[in-house]
Amino acid sequence: MCKGLAALPHTCLERAKEIKTKLGTLLQKPDSTIDFIIPYPEKPEKPPKAQKPSPEEALQWRDSLEKLLQNPYGLASFRCFLRSEFSEENAEFWVACEDYKKTKSPVKMAEKAKKIYEEFIQTEAPKEVNIDHFTKAVTMKNLVEPSPTSFDMAQKRIFALMEKDSLPRFVRSEFYHELIK
Repeated sequence: MCKGLAALPHTCLERAKEIKTKLGTLLQKPDSTIDFIIPYPEKPEKPPKAQKPSPEEALQWRDSLEKLLQNPYGLASFRCFLRSEFSEENAEFWVACEDYKKTKSPVKMAEKAKKIYEEFIQTEAPKEVNIDHFTKAVTMKNLVEPSPTSFDMAQKRIFALMEKDSLPRFVRSEFYHELIK
């Protein structure tokens, strides 16, 4: 289990596990899907105990994914939202890249680069992010000699995807509207 998931509210994790289990059931028993309903919360879960932003601060996130991701409460809320849409791997990849860039030891950098590649980049990775073949090839080439910028192109592509696609849906969601009340 990754660090970020351990900090999330217990109910959020339970709900994600329940949905995953029910989806697995759906895939195994397609005839019994008529009565199958995935329970969605009426109200979003609260993110982990970080200082809740003021409504004014949260309003700034509509126009700045960067500000949202830099705020611990905003990041946790956004990740919970992405989990509800089954696309949390994008935020997880972005966070992993930010952590990777702070690594000073070449040995640790190589270890982290391998882990990020195996978890997010390689074909059929457990949390494979949606990047084009050119970006994947450049990233793989950069990993021959890992540096703090090895994942920059891929991270920028995923940031752009979240900014263009996920952020607009997030600001229309109940997760966000709870923050700006």
